[in-house]
Amino acid sequence: MSEITSLTDQDFRDGQVLIFDKPLEWTSFQLVNKVRWLIRKNRNIKKIKVGHAGTLDPLATGLMIICTGKFTKRLHEFMGQEKEYTGTITLGGTTPSYDLETAIDKEYPTEHITEEDIYAFAKAYQGKIMQRPPVFSALKKEGKRLYEFARAGEEVEIPKREIHISSFEITRIEMPEVDFKVSCSKGTYIRSLAFDFGEGLKSGAHLTALRRTKIGDYSVDNAHLLDDFIREITQSNPGDI
Repeated sequence: MSEITSLTDQDFRDGQVLIFDKPLEWTSFQLVNKVRWLIRKNRNIKKIKVGHAGTLDPLATGLMIICTGKFTKRLHEFMGQEKEYTGTITLGGTTPSYDLETAIDKEYPTEHITEEDIYAFAKAYQGKIMQRPPVFSALKKEGKRLYEFARAGEEVEIPKREIHISSFEITRIEMPEVDFKVSCSKGTYIRSLAFDFGEGLKSGAHLTALRRTKIGDYSVDNAHLLDDFIREITQSNPGDI
């Protein structure tokens, strides 16, 4: 990770890989726009390409790779790398979005679920998996985003697709909450994993916390907090932000 204060205008144009810890409730688009605006305002650059290597939902936090200038051509390289997430699945209820974006629509019993059942499911849910993406997603069908169908109350058939789960570790069980750490391929929806988790345990479940911790060799432990990035990039131009 480059020291922001030492980067020149040309460095940003030539290309930088910047890693951020995305704040809760920010969209990936908002973070990219903020970084682009800060670079243009605090470095003598009127126009610069800035893009990200993989979306995070607003209710998720964690690692986002943002590339500038000529390095935006490398975004696909990062998108294809394995990702690691930590989070919490709450058993006993489902939501249409598979997370907290929508309210619980169905409740299910959990008394029959044992810790052995939970560990067994996590062990079995590894390798090549056929997963159905959530309807509340940005995937397109017939020229429309899936979430557009969902918000209009329209039913749509979503085919399953193959993903790969390298590891699925249970890190805490305090019913109805189950904490996990998972390493997975591009295209994996952790919200769908949570939904499948509930079904596999003959109950229901939804995702209540999510944090992306790694993309390939990049770790959130080395990522910029947005406030730190703002402070560093404005040191040479300490105007209003």
